[in-house]
Amino acid sequence: MEKNIESHLKETRVFKPARAFAKNARVGSLEDYRRMYRESIRQPEKFWAREARELRWQKPWKKVLEWKAPFAKWFVGGKLNVAENCLDRHLQGPRRNKAAIIWEGEPGDKRILTYQQLHREVCRFANVLKRNKIRKGDRVIIYLPAIPEAAIAMLACARIGAVHSVVFGGFSADSIRDRIADCGATAVITADGGFRRGAVVPLKHNVDEALQGGTTIRRVIVFRRAGNEIHIEEGRDVWWHRELEYVDAHCPAVPLDSEHPLYILYTSGSTGKPKGILHTTGGYLVGIYSSTKYVFDLREDDIYWCTADIGWVTGHSYVVYGPLAAGATTVMYEGAPNWPEPDRFWRIIEEYAVSILYTAPTAIRAFIRWGDQWLKKHDLSSLRLLGTVGEPINPEAWMWYHEKIGGGRCPIVDTWWQTETGAIMITPLPGAIPTKPGSATLPFFGVDPVIVDQRGREVGPNVGGKLIVRRPWPAMLRNIYGDKGRYQKQYWSEFKGNYLTGDGARRDRDGYFWIVGRIDDVLNVAGHRLGTSEIESALVSHPKVAEAAAVGRPDELKGQGVVVFVTLKSGVNPTPSLKKELRGHVGTHIGAIAKPDEVRFAEALPKTRSGKIMRRLLKEIAAGRTVTGDTTTLEDFSVLAKLGSAEE
Repeated sequence: MEKNIESHLKETRVFKPARAFAKNARVGSLEDYRRMYRESIRQPEKFWAREARELRWQKPWKKVLEWKAPFAKWFVGGKLNVAENCLDRHLQGPRRNKAAIIWEGEPGDKRILTYQQLHREVCRFANVLKRNKIRKGDRVIIYLPAIPEAAIAMLACARIGAVHSVVFGGFSADSIRDRIADCGATAVITADGGFRRGAVVPLKHNVDEALQGGTTIRRVIVFRRAGNEIHIEEGRDVWWHRELEYVDAHCPAVPLDSEHPLYILYTSGSTGKPKGILHTTGGYLVGIYSSTKYVFDLREDDIYWCTADIGWVTGHSYVVYGPLAAGATTVMYEGAPNWPEPDRFWRIIEEYAVSILYTAPTAIRAFIRWGDQWLKKHDLSSLRLLGTVGEPINPEAWMWYHEKIGGGRCPIVDTWWQTETGAIMITPLPGAIPTKPGSATLPFFGVDPVIVDQRGREVGPNVGGKLIVRRPWPAMLRNIYGDKGRYQKQYWSEFKGNYLTGDGARRDRDGYFWIVGRIDDVLNVAGHRLGTSEIESALVSHPKVAEAAAVGRPDELKGQGVVVFVTLKSGVNPTPSLKKELRGHVGTHIGAIAKPDEVRFAEALPKTRSGKIMRRLLKEIAAGRTVTGDTTTLEDFSVLAKLGSAEE
């Protein structure tokens, strides 16, 4: 039988919530959290009904949950509209004139839309969709830069019951074509171009290429953003601004069944075929509304900035739907964090007095590499809460974030969740739960995660295993679009009736969860099963290392050898003696078994455009093979070329 994942990294630092923060927090003590959590597990229907009643329903539900594993229905028989809950319900009081979206374009252009203005724009564009024969249930591809129109398009689809599928603006024509074919979309909403690092990304050109050879698309609506020259196909393509001339701003929100599809979001499949993760209306909205409110401890005067692109689930849940459902002010920024200089994020925080920052560990490690001098130019004192999302954060990067960005005063919510879960699943609540650098800490309300061995038995403290979730939660995926069999097999078959997350984890003696990496990334070294994230954390704790990725390569003796790719901090020279030092450093922190067989220095690591390291590609390079498979999500192809030709 396969052994459990071993966990060797020890982290003893604990940060308790500051008294002043806890005093005003929505959940102000560990006792309060435990009481609420107990209720959410023992009486989930009572707990979630109370949360759901804070939203606006056009018809009340008959039953909170119907669960026939692996298929869930939440708020059965209820009718509501996501756009109405994000916009209309805020218009009766003072929020009407509150900023809903603060936006900054990469070239420096700026816009602020109040809730009333955003409502008007969404209603007008919803009428444009109707005018172009887009109906309830139709699938619509949204392929736009990070501009307010991306949120407007999403909300307009939700308002009329069309199902949107956002494709990240950095994806290629092939990615668009695959998604159109899979979901049978009838319309594309795009722009002429978008800005990225000073260049124009030719979005409309990519759409034209994707539509060659015939597809199900009947209409392409084009927003003028970059002013680049494009082709307009008569009878198929229309300009967004021209279409607005034919419509008014009156568009009542359509009452939709709680289980009506809201969106399909494609995520990479291990087979290379993208999976269309399907999220529905009622449960998803309740899940993200509730998590936004509690996890970020939202207050009426917060300026909240989640730096994700709307092409990812983080952008759906925590740039658009969650913050707007909660009546928050959400910041959107179009461009790269280091354009024109590496202090762009700090300039934005200072200018708009951002109080909550939610970003990725990859970005944080990039900031560390670029140097503290960029921070020192800016006043970051408006910040009161920090968050991380996308992957486990190394303890040393956590400490830097806490001390340098948060000034030692801001709690950090290190959140674990997935495209499939729809909402945050394991997280600190900032006024209640003491934090440990590198740990996502405790489960969110209604979430019942457990770590099991290969046979599905729960393991003890500090024993690594597979992370599963034992009961349904409101924001969970309902299906893989058009592939019920794949949905059941991939997520629910290994431990019947339990959701398999695909992540390895351990739980410490305080019950805190530590994610040790994707199960696919676990290394089998001489009979020991090691998580990659622990090896990477050990490397990043070295003062000369900015970022690291660990992968396995075939080894006749040990089964797998450990190869690490290391990016050094600026100004540090890669030397043979440093390789030796880093091997020893890992040995000291984890144990001799985890010592890398090979250390390879890299100027940069291959990453997806959402910032995740593409370990699959590194595995092929480490094994000396030619890189194959889908690379459309790769941010910078030159990184791959340099790694492939790098000297040993």
